[in-house]
Amino acid sequence: MLERRVHILLDNAQYRRVEAAARERKTSVAAVIRDAIDHTLSIEPERKRQAADELLAAEPAPVPETVEELKSELRAGRGW
Repeated sequence: MLERRVHILLDNAQYRRVEAAARERKTSVAAVIRDAIDHTLSIEPERKRQAADELLAAEPAPVPETVEELKSELRAGRGW
């Protein structure tokens, strides 16, 4: 539910870009701006940081000794 009203000023070029995006998406200018805010100011930085920490803490995966062994593994995994 929308609870806050915000007044912003855009220059003509910015407004034309937002208006074009709204028309393309068949939505309102306000919805495009809300989507841009959600995309730019993600509420998930802590989850992303935690995922990165988990990846960095993971045990190293075994790597084939040669390029040919790697290619063979990739082919086998893809069913070639």
